[in-house]
Amino acid sequence: MNWLRSFLYTAFLFLSVPVHATAVLLLSPFGHRVYYRVAVNWAQVNLWMLRKLCGLDFVVEGLEHVPARPCVLYWKHESVWETMAGALTLPPQTWVVKRELMWLPFFGWGLALLKPIAINRAAGRTAVKQVIAQGQERLAQGLCVVIYPEGTRVLPGQARRFGVSGAALAKAAGCPILPVAHNAGDFWPRRSLLKRPGTIRVVIGPPIEPDGLTPDEITTRGRDWIHAATARISPDRPVPQATPQRVARA
Repeated sequence: MNWLRSFLYTAFLFLSVPVHATAVLLLSPFGHRVYYRVAVNWAQVNLWMLRKLCGLDFVVEGLEHVPARPCVLYWKHESVWETMAGALTLPPQTWVVKRELMWLPFFGWGLALLKPIAINRAAGRTAVKQVIAQGQERLAQGLCVVIYPEGTRVLPGQARRFGVSGAALAKAAGCPILPVAHNAGDFWPRRSLLKRPGTIRVVIGPPIEPDGLTPDEITTRGRDWIHAATARISPDRPVPQATPQRVARA
């Protein structure tokens, strides 16, 4: 039965994309604030359906840490789930994404209007410079910038090197990084049709101010906090081994 519920939810998720993307396109003359609400509604509808069909809900801890000014949101990336939950629970935002997403029909067309920073992940330092330049523009427009520092979704208990672009952006803009940990991968892991019932825990950490720190030091603090918080909310997972940080990719 859980497989059937998961399949029905996945079908709903895919069908909701062209509907909401079309609404974003039609509302584009009315400005970003209007069609951003459509994107948030897409997240809200899908998370509601996920709860009703699959019995998968979530709770958020640490909302008191969210700063009043725009910041860099540093999310652990394990699932499709956090891309929806972030838009629903945190201030208006845009995302650093791989450029290939922009080529997808409907999804990419709607995403393009939401001011993403679409990078070539193989571009190395060029991609980092793009994130810094365009990220400062988005922050100045009042948007938080979401960065998944591992660059892609990872399975629970695994870890990849954290890219430095988020920390470099925070340093250049003089804004904090807000680390966010969760255990969505325990219930909806990458490339899995099955969604397990339960409650995802999201933990928002204290802001990391960039003053007096190098980008590598900022990245290390964010990584270590996320790993520690993830271990606390999912104690049965193996703890990822710390790896040295270096300026490499976004």
